[in-house]
Amino acid sequence: MTWNPAQYLQYEDARLRPALDLLSRIPLEHPSTVVDLGCGAGNVAQWLARRWPEARIVGVDADASMLERARAATQGTGAYTWVRQDIGEWRASSPVDLVFSNAALHWLRSHDRLFPLLAAQIADDGVLAVQMPSNFDAPSHTLLREVARSRRWRDAVGNRVLVDPVHAPGRYLEWLAPHAAAVDVWTTEYLHQLPGRPDGEHPVIAWIKGSSLVPILAALNAADRDAFVADYAMRIAEAYAVRGDGSVLFPFRRLFIIARR
Repeated sequence: MTWNPAQYLQYEDARLRPALDLLSRIPLEHPSTVVDLGCGAGNVAQWLARRWPEARIVGVDADASMLERARAATQGTGAYTWVRQDIGEWRASSPVDLVFSNAALHWLRSHDRLFPLLAAQIADDGVLAVQMPSNFDAPSHTLLREVARSRRWRDAVGNRVLVDPVHAPGRYLEWLAPHAAAVDVWTTEYLHQLPGRPDGEHPVIAWIKGSSLVPILAALNAADRDAFVADYAMRIAEAYAVRGDGSVLFPFRRLFIIARR
């Protein structure tokens, strides 16, 4: 699947806030190497560089268009190394001080093996810091699964819908505790007020087009993409009412993890 940086960054401020909240809680003073796993368009990596201007920032992502955007935004700056690689296959050549991942690891399976493996890449006194959406029981996701599993779409869409990829907070503590000196896990629910759009599209649809809809729409031709979104939008309009000013309230829960070696 191919990501659209412009679509994803339409709600850059709302998507960035959890990353900055995670960044503010990281107990490191002078890391020499920081890996941004699933760096996307590089907007969060630039905040990592502001926090630690002496650090080497390594951004890892599988999507060429996202990395192109990241390179363009940081051109002429020697602090960044951009690596095109499946984040599930990334391994450090030597232990690193910080592995940071914002809204990416929920796309990977087998977290019981993944998180201890990531912890093993961390240097002594280093940190693994992760944020993932934990909103898969919200209407935005349950209705997406409902449409994808309907008779009309189930063959074309197949298993491209994420189903509960993020586990209960306590499971991550259990998986990481044997590999860390300290583990902090918490959840936060943000109430986003998504503004009305000049094109008339429902704001929640525009948000999901930059995330969970990406693999689904990639599997469909142009006409079917429009028809699928129309089916989904009809349900979304009932679940998320448009307010008088055109905005929509969009609650979104996220899971945060900080593990220190």
